[in-house]
Amino acid sequence: MRPPKALTNLIGSFEKLPGIGPKTAQRLGYYLLHVPQAELDNFASSLTNLKKNTVFCDICKNISETNPCPICADANRDRSTILVVEQPLDIMAFEKTAKYNGLYHVLHGSINPLENIGPDEIFLEDLVKRAKTPSHEVKEVIIATNPTMEGEATAMYLMRRLREGVPSNGFVLTITRLGMGIPTGAYLEFADELTLTRAIEGRRAI
Repeated sequence: MRPPKALTNLIGSFEKLPGIGPKTAQRLGYYLLHVPQAELDNFASSLTNLKKNTVFCDICKNISETNPCPICADANRDRSTILVVEQPLDIMAFEKTAKYNGLYHVLHGSINPLENIGPDEIFLEDLVKRAKTPSHEVKEVIIATNPTMEGEATAMYLMRRLREGVPSNGFVLTITRLGMGIPTGAYLEFADELTLTRAIEGRRAI
């Protein structure tokens, strides 16, 4: 006996989410059958309004309700430093440390040839333009991509792009990488606050 079409469609939608396999998708689908209709309506409304009520910050590419986002609009932030991360969740992790007061830039991914994701598929060139503004407001770019093969490849490519076309007026852009403490293959969003704090404080020039 096949499940009702509505349930089958829901399970199929869950399976498309990252980290959700067929068994988990089935459990979620059958679980929601027992949820009161009012809660289901709220859930559906949240999904419907997810993209309607959020925007990309034109400056840092973070997800926000306003453009520019609150961090970029904050006059008290150190505008000479940009910390580059792969995903918006990474910003939340660093903000919890309360040890970094600069700006951010979200790439929304990393270079991954196996998934056909190249530099043009992420917000990498937008960062290069920010860092190379004629005013030289940005003094340091901290590359905080994940310590994975894809993250390291992205960091190396970004470093090369930032060093291309060095101005002849003596201006030097400092490029640094997070210090030790983040295990190889780990993701920054899961790192604890102490580890991230030490990684920022122990960053090294590259």
